[in-house]
Amino acid sequence: SSGINAEWPLRPGCSTDRTIKVFEVDKNNFKLIQTLSGHEGPVWQLSWMHPMYGNALASCSYDKKVIIWRETDRGQWVKFYTHDIHASSVNSIQWAPPDTGLMLACGSSDGNISVLHGTGDDKFTYRLIEKAHGTGVNAVSWAPSHSGSTTLDPSTKDYDAINKRFASGGGDNLVKIWKFNDEKHEWELEAKLEGHTNWIRDVAWAPDTGFTTSTIASSCQDGKVLIWQCKDVSKGIWDKKRTMHQFNDVVWHLSWSIMGDILAVSGGDNKVSLWKESHKGAWVCISNQDPNQSN
Repeated sequence: SSGINAEWPLRPGCSTDRTIKVFEVDKNNFKLIQTLSGHEGPVWQLSWMHPMYGNALASCSYDKKVIIWRETDRGQWVKFYTHDIHASSVNSIQWAPPDTGLMLACGSSDGNISVLHGTGDDKFTYRLIEKAHGTGVNAVSWAPSHSGSTTLDPSTKDYDAINKRFASGGGDNLVKIWKFNDEKHEWELEAKLEGHTNWIRDVAWAPDTGFTTSTIASSCQDGKVLIWQCKDVSKGIWDKKRTMHQFNDVVWHLSWSIMGDILAVSGGDNKVSLWKESHKGAWVCISNQDPNQSN
């Protein structure tokens, strides 16, 4: 997963061969422009930094490290920051929305979550959430910088409120919501979502659609995908879960469309399916792709 920006002409890919490959895309043509080496284990995930902070890419690996790569003026990608405080594999990373700030959430098999905070001059500090998930953290996903409950009226006091929250999922079968306390300058557990009966494999917070409801999708080792909704995130009360679908194999990854109305699902069966909620509230499959089958 790379958090691809549709306007960005580069596409990265990560692999168990410990490398990252950066491709230039022209229409449907992919041209390899550079292979990045620096990790000492399989690379699990990639995440683009928002271009307002510069051209940079973060990667995480089984080698317990997070590496931030930056593009130079000559178009070459170089390693410029290594985050190596975790005691086990770093399984998931994601940059926060740009309005939230220059922050990178990192979830590890050691059970902890670290959040890198950019301090300027290419320097970072971090805050650690210890024992976030006792048996390991498998996924992290940021909330939109402005929650659905924030009014769209610029004259109101909460118009400029920044939604500093993210969701995480782990081997304890739980989805957790974390909120940044500006007074204490620390991350606090705001909500614990119970409903899965096996390891959480991914969580995905839907983009802000302008409606008042916030939505999170979570997937599980047992193939179940659940949808969680909250009418007002400031109260931290999430409505009862709904089962979107029960798949026949583990579901590894979830990804929302930019409008937040279509959910892409990929799993152990090597298929990618697209799902959309009907006007009656049921989730229906609108596309099912098997990359092993030619068109």
